[in-house]
Amino acid sequence: MRRANRDHHWGVILAGGEGQRMRPLTRMVSGDDRPKQFCALLAGGRTLVQQTQARITQSIAPSRMVVVLTSQHEPFYADQFVNVPPARLAIQPESRGTFAAILYGLSFVIRQDPDAVVGFFPADHHYIHENRFVAGVGTAFAAAESNGNRIILLGAKARYPETSYGYIEPRGSFKDFDHRLKGVARFWEKPGESIATELINRGCLWNTFVMVGRAQAFLDLIRSVAAGLYAAFDPLFSKPQQKESETVARIYRRIPPADFSKSVLSLATNRLAVLPLGDIGWTDLGEPRRVLETLFSYHGRWAWEHSMAQTAS
Repeated sequence: MRRANRDHHWGVILAGGEGQRMRPLTRMVSGDDRPKQFCALLAGGRTLVQQTQARITQSIAPSRMVVVLTSQHEPFYADQFVNVPPARLAIQPESRGTFAAILYGLSFVIRQDPDAVVGFFPADHHYIHENRFVAGVGTAFAAAESNGNRIILLGAKARYPETSYGYIEPRGSFKDFDHRLKGVARFWEKPGESIATELINRGCLWNTFVMVGRAQAFLDLIRSVAAGLYAAFDPLFSKPQQKESETVARIYRRIPPADFSKSVLSLATNRLAVLPLGDIGWTDLGEPRRVLETLFSYHGRWAWEHSMAQTAS
């Protein structure tokens, strides 16, 4: 596999969600109704979106980073992005789900760099083995450059039968580029516990919803399976907009909420590949239970390591 050209690497952070399921916990932590991505829920004092930004700047320059936000959250994100140019903040008039967020973020990237290879990163993830995740992102960018028509999904080892995650069922291996990449047989969205256990035994992976591909490959994929939804965003791709905020407001008023996995990925598995990252300790911090489990795991591990260090000394 040839070395990736990082001059065309872009990252889009998806930070426009409402985080309703987390609201009881985030209200207790912050004292207001800010969504979870703008809360400092874990150790270190940084918010989840700041942690995401720091994580992906190991692979992508801040000047080539786009953050998708929602206008009503401005009081909570106004001071969050000191290293991201204001022109890289894609501010939605309202949340319409991951489909709209991805397509709007993609419009920012492709107008600046038609040759971009872009990664999409949710803003509410945690990785115990972050270095392995960062290495996987680099592999995914290189693979996307080697096979320009395919979208690379990052899959984590499923450690237990979680019923509120999506699963990727891999198939085969690719012989024309990195052998670690697998095809995608199908998606399993939030299966019951017995099915989740069976999926784990069959080697299925948790879907991190981190994905990398050429910007044009994303557009071609979306057009092929969701032409109607794509057409609503066409003005943002077809010509410069003098009053873009008004155009975006009209678009968002017309479109229904849509999930990118259901509306796009699950309908085009033949154009996808999955990169298994192994046990990277991935957690989607979308529920209070997972945040508390992550905190317990982190502090429990720290206490053990501290105790061992004290014993050794």
